[in-house]
Amino acid sequence: MDSDWLRLPLILLYFIVFLVTGVTVILAAVGKSLGIRKLYINTLILIFEFGRTKIERYEKERNHNREPRESESQDDSDKSDKASVENGEKPLIQRDIAIDAFQGIHIPSNRADYDLTNLKKEFHISDIMYFAKCGVEAIIEDDVTKCFSAEELRTWNFLTRTTHGHQFISVRLTVLWCLGCLFRYLFLPFRLILLCIGLGWLLFSTAVIGVLPDIPLRRQLNRYASLVCHRILCRACSAVVTYHGRENMVKNGICVANHTSPLDVIILSCDNCYSLVGQRHGGFLGLVMKLLARTADHIYFERSEVKDRFIVAKRLREHVEDKNKLPILIFPEGTCINNTSVMMFKKGSFEVSDTIYPVAIKYDKRFGDAFWNSSKMGMVQHIFDLLTSWALVAEVWYLPPMHRSENESAVDFANRVKKEIARQGGLVDLSWDGQLKRMKAKESWKSKAQDDFSKILKVE
Repeated sequence: MDSDWLRLPLILLYFIVFLVTGVTVILAAVGKSLGIRKLYINTLILIFEFGRTKIERYEKERNHNREPRESESQDDSDKSDKASVENGEKPLIQRDIAIDAFQGIHIPSNRADYDLTNLKKEFHISDIMYFAKCGVEAIIEDDVTKCFSAEELRTWNFLTRTTHGHQFISVRLTVLWCLGCLFRYLFLPFRLILLCIGLGWLLFSTAVIGVLPDIPLRRQLNRYASLVCHRILCRACSAVVTYHGRENMVKNGICVANHTSPLDVIILSCDNCYSLVGQRHGGFLGLVMKLLARTADHIYFERSEVKDRFIVAKRLREHVEDKNKLPILIFPEGTCINNTSVMMFKKGSFEVSDTIYPVAIKYDKRFGDAFWNSSKMGMVQHIFDLLTSWALVAEVWYLPPMHRSENESAVDFANRVKKEIARQGGLVDLSWDGQLKRMKAKESWKSKAQDDFSKILKVE
């Protein structure tokens, strides 16, 4: 009799988990929502705002009680300098001139009276210190390396894995942090169940649809199965995605987007079905890529093999010309960037088609770090970090199709598309190659900077 009473709560727990899981899967299959995730996000925002005000009050009281180490005038000067730097009025590094590997000699806007003729000078052996100075400036203000680390947060989001770890400020904030940690890990099994259901549906649907001949019915089934699979996977991350400009969604052709994580594919595939172009991977991600390849014409390649580039370009052209095939989704950066910037787009996809459908993706860093640093963590660890974060909140903008102008090179077209994506997503537009995360700077870039500097020198 006692064992029955002990078994009853366990049965009730199983029933609740089964009911919630079933409802979640059904809603994902039909593309509907009860609004619970948005309510959850709004509640988190209120908690974050409460924590922010408490931390700011604590910092203000601590600074007020601290004994001044300098004169009042010096403090006022420091504050004004700091404010001007934060407002973008005064850069951290004051440069007379700068030599960029892509833009050549650059003169700051506040030196409008200067041109290349004014900069002409005799060479002195001490001029080699200029390159040492540029190296120090690059270390202080490095636009590249900081794109491959976790995005900095203005305030603590009650996660210890971000740039603001746990620090005791008050009992209430510490209790909130502990309750939040308990909440996230208590919901981890439920999220893992949804993840397994989504992967199981992917395995089953691709196995069944993959044996069908290439007929319209197969394409329709594949589209529906893909949407259901990715929507379930999004539910596993408590994803809340807002789509803008659906009328610009690609139906046939090439779609390009900025790249933060492999989850970009899941986010976009909740709204449309795509053929993917990307590098082959091993491990868990490689298994998923093989499953997806059963039912659609995805194009995978080895980055290290030069001959693959010509094969990929040929297959891209054939794919775009076939109106029965799915639109192609490409991430031209070729690597993941930390949700703050857009780096150099490879020109390959822009040589294939004169019409490109840009998409901008921006994640809300307050609820978790969506960036996948593939050089430091595997895909499984990245998924675990996301499943134990608060949520995955993102905004997606489908931009109007952009057309290649007459006599416009593929590189210029790629830069124009990149600039538009960066503008819409509120990202920094950078010219550097994202592969600098894995390789050293090319010798040609170094020699170009030296050539540009030599133009300043007077010659007979």
